[in-house]
Amino acid sequence: MELPILADSVRLADDGVYILDRRVFPERREWVRCTSVEEVARAIEDMVTQSSGPYFAALWAMVLAARESVHSPDPRAHLECAGERLIATRPTNNHLGKAVRIALSTLDESDIVGSVTAGARLGDGQYRSNSRALGAFTAELLPDGAAVLTHCWADLYLVELVRGADRAGKTFSFHCTETRPYLQGARLTAATLAEMGVNTTLITDGMGAAVLAEKRIDALVTAADRVTMDGHVINKIGTLGLAIAAQAYEVPFFAMVQAPDRFAPSAADVPIEYRAGAEVLAAAGVGYPGVRGHYPAFDVTPPRFVTKVVTDRGAFNPSKLADYYQEEP
Repeated sequence: MELPILADSVRLADDGVYILDRRVFPERREWVRCTSVEEVARAIEDMVTQSSGPYFAALWAMVLAARESVHSPDPRAHLECAGERLIATRPTNNHLGKAVRIALSTLDESDIVGSVTAGARLGDGQYRSNSRALGAFTAELLPDGAAVLTHCWADLYLVELVRGADRAGKTFSFHCTETRPYLQGARLTAATLAEMGVNTTLITDGMGAAVLAEKRIDALVTAADRVTMDGHVINKIGTLGLAIAAQAYEVPFFAMVQAPDRFAPSAADVPIEYRAGAEVLAAAGVGYPGVRGHYPAFDVTPPRFVTKVVTDRGAFNPSKLADYYQEEP
C-alpha cells in the first residue's frame, strides 16, 4: 500500500525546508519554503503543519540551524538557542523536544552540518519505524471489519494503522469528526483515508455521541499529543467528550502514542496551549463581531475513560505505563 502525500509533508532541500501547507490542503497542494529556523518556527505556530508535522519540521530546522551556526562565534550556543525557539512553538506536544534532542545527539563540532543532518535523518527513520510498530499493535486490537471513530488527525499513526491492517488481512471503515476550528478531521484525516482507498464517512463534531449511541462504532481511536505516566491522555480538544461518550456506550477507547512521557508524572505536568479566541469565531465563512472566543487547543482525558494506551512496544493499561520503560533494551 503506497504512502499518502501527508506522510511526507516536510522536506529538506538545499535552499530550505519545504512544508506542505495543511491549512489549504486538500483543495490546494502548496508548499511553504522556510529558509531559517525562525521561519520554520512561525510556520509551526501559524498551523502550516500540525500533529507530527512539527516534529519533522523541527528535525530539518535544526539542519538549517547547523548551516547558520558555521557563521556564528559559538555554534553550540546557536544550536541550543534554535532548539529552544522550536520547542516553544507548541508547548503541549513533546515531539518538538524529542526532535531537537535527537538532531543534536550525533553532534560533532568538527562537522556540525554533517553530524546534525545525520541526527535529523536518524530521528526521521526512528519516528517512521516506531509509527509502523504502533500502527500494527493498534490493528491487532481491532477485529476485521471494525468501524472506527477518529478525532482530529493522527498523522503517521493513522496511516500506519491502515497499512498494518492491510498487512494483517483486515479491513476497517472510519467515521471522522470534522474537528473545528481547522477541520483537520475533514481536510486531513478523511482526505487521506480516501486517498488510501478506505471506506470513510465524515461527521460533524457534535455527532460523535449520537453515532456511538447508534452502535455504529466498534472503537474510538485517536492519537495523543502526550500521555502522562499516570495514564492521562492529552489530545485535540474534543477528545474528552468522545471518550466519555464511548465509555457510556461501552465502546473501547484506544489512544495511540509512541511512548508515555516519563517526564510528565501527571496531567499537572503538561502545559495546555491556549490559542487566540479569534480562531474559533468563524464558521462556513461567517464571522461573529462583538463575540469573544475561547480556544484551549487540547483537553485532558482521565485514565478511567481510556481502555488502552497503544505504543510502539504494545498496548498498555493506563495504570501500567511504567511497564513501557521496564522493557527498554
